[in-house]
Amino acid sequence: MRNLYQEAKNCFLTADPDEKMQLSLEIASAWDAGQLQWQEGETPLEPVLQLNQPGRLDRPELVAAGKVKNRGFKSVQQRAALIHALAHIEMTAVNLAWDSIYRYRQMPEEYYADWVKTAREETQHFYMLRQSLRDMGYDYGDFPAHNELWQMAVTTADDLMARMAIVHRVLEARALDVVPFSVDRFRAIGDKATADSLIIIANDEIGHVNAGSRWFRFCCEQQQVDADSMFFKLIKQYLRSTPKGPFNREARIKAGFSSWEMQELERQDALFKAGKLKKQLES
Repeated sequence: MRNLYQEAKNCFLTADPDEKMQLSLEIASAWDAGQLQWQEGETPLEPVLQLNQPGRLDRPELVAAGKVKNRGFKSVQQRAALIHALAHIEMTAVNLAWDSIYRYRQMPEEYYADWVKTAREETQHFYMLRQSLRDMGYDYGDFPAHNELWQMAVTTADDLMARMAIVHRVLEARALDVVPFSVDRFRAIGDKATADSLIIIANDEIGHVNAGSRWFRFCCEQQQVDADSMFFKLIKQYLRSTPKGPFNREARIKAGFSSWEMQELERQDALFKAGKLKKQLES
């Protein structure tokens, strides 16, 4: 019987986007068919040799986040750059899902089922966004991209609780807030196909963030710590500041955020904005 961990590793290391996405869907189908062994497998590589870089081609060029510019809605090129940025996030999310399977062992079967499902859906998202790019005369790799999402995955790699909290409940959760806005903008300019794709992506991302919430809370229960307070402790440890609003409260609640977490996120966001306003008035 084929082994889930080996298949996840193979997909993660595959460089060509077409081959990676095809393999991702094939692995997910094999899992659904009960064809993958998951209770045994090769031991994950030692920390110094860990899979810290997914397979990728030379394009897109990876640059600092501040150098990824000219994204917006004023021109076809700006819209294509925005869609390209989203497609790169989906590519990274595919690698994240398979890495989360390969890297973390001795978890319940439901954990692996969650990330196989996520990998399949992120693959489908990449296909949809790439089609939008091609419809506009571009393709994946035509614009530079930044790698902050994956860099944080590496930073939190040795701590499953931190990986779930920071990568999924902070960075990935940002899509819950901003994608609905992009849907409205693409509708306004008559790009129904991209808007429809983004609606599917927004709905699926609730489930992906919810998986992060579920396994974050699982880790907290295992370590007998309070999940709500631990979430903000990890934000302070790994990030320079708390997430900034506005927040899509309804979507975040569906994605596993507690009411207290939402109140605290909104409180800290209000304090940040008040402090920023005060500085502006004093300058």
